[in-house]
Amino acid sequence: MKRVFLVVLDSVGIGELPDAKDYNDEGSHTLYATSKSEYFNMPNMKKLGLFNIDGVSDKFPDSELEDVFVGSIARLAEMSKGKDTTTGHWEIAGIISKEPFPTYPNGFPKELIDEFEKRTGRKVICNLPFSGTEVILQYGREHIETGALIVYTSADSVFQIAAHEDVVPIKELYRYCEIARELLRDEHGVGRVIARPFIGSYPDYVRTSNRHDYSLAPGLTMLDQISDAGLDVLGVGKIYDIFAGKGVTDSVRTTNNDEGVERLIERMNKDFTGLCFVNLVDFDMVYGHRNDIDGYAKALSRFDEQLPRIIDALRDEDILIITADHGCDPSTPSTDHSREYVPMIAYGKQIKKGNNIGTRDSFSDIAATVLEYLDIKQQVAGKSFLQDILEG
Repeated sequence: MKRVFLVVLDSVGIGELPDAKDYNDEGSHTLYATSKSEYFNMPNMKKLGLFNIDGVSDKFPDSELEDVFVGSIARLAEMSKGKDTTTGHWEIAGIISKEPFPTYPNGFPKELIDEFEKRTGRKVICNLPFSGTEVILQYGREHIETGALIVYTSADSVFQIAAHEDVVPIKELYRYCEIARELLRDEHGVGRVIARPFIGSYPDYVRTSNRHDYSLAPGLTMLDQISDAGLDVLGVGKIYDIFAGKGVTDSVRTTNNDEGVERLIERMNKDFTGLCFVNLVDFDMVYGHRNDIDGYAKALSRFDEQLPRIIDALRDEDILIITADHGCDPSTPSTDHSREYVPMIAYGKQIKKGNNIGTRDSFSDIAATVLEYLDIKQQVAGKSFLQDILEG
């Protein structure tokens, strides 16, 4: 019974890519920036080899490196154009995005907003790039007084709709997102439409866990190939949303990282064959975008604290792969994602120990590796490193 557990630590980048300057991300290194916090403590990831990865090892003193680490490690470059969640996850799953998704630094075109207002029956306010917490602070009272929808974007390819749950019921907000998703196609095909509900009174508004993402449907991914082969694809967290449900055979949403780990371990204790694909979003959504270095460090340390439970749940044929989808350096002035390499750590009873396979050209090498391990002929991008990490 072959099983792969693929865990994405959302935004845990490990250093700027060669083209980072094209994205205004020179100098970004999310992991290193976070390690400066007094709350940073990752002894279990250290044992797996995190700090021995190319581009990480030269940032930390020799005392942080493991002479004999117990995993197989690599540094992965992003081949796609972009640095967001959709682009990163799609590449992990075998799609190279040759063109970036559209972004709107000056807001969305008037004709799009006019049509959105017509179809929803509500006016739009803001329509600018904004921080998610700042936008509700600035526009929340007007929204509550008028019922107008707060529409905003960011440096990523997103159309976000913020609304107070007492003003716009959740189901109604989701319907508005579906309308926006229908409108945002072709040249305006943003990566994601996101529902951003909030509660509370000014100035103490709080975003709730009822966020919901509406992604474009991807082309063929490893998820499709695995499910088409009759195997299981279990999504935990945002995975279903990121892939618009394509190829996912079972899914559970989560409210935070702790719940994500609990849902992962539940699935590890069940019998299935195939892939369990997990996104732990708090690093990015709660801490990276808010430039909260200490919060980010605490979240990483908390994951590290839970890692032994995950390792203990592995069976003889299981492979655990830990990676990321982009960076979000909390130490830079920007609150946006950063164009960075990501880590790849593989662990299991069949996986070589103390094995550094260097820097790989694409996140999609993960897709190729997973498919080869599950004995499925690869039809997506990527070069498998399975034979480089398996014992014997």
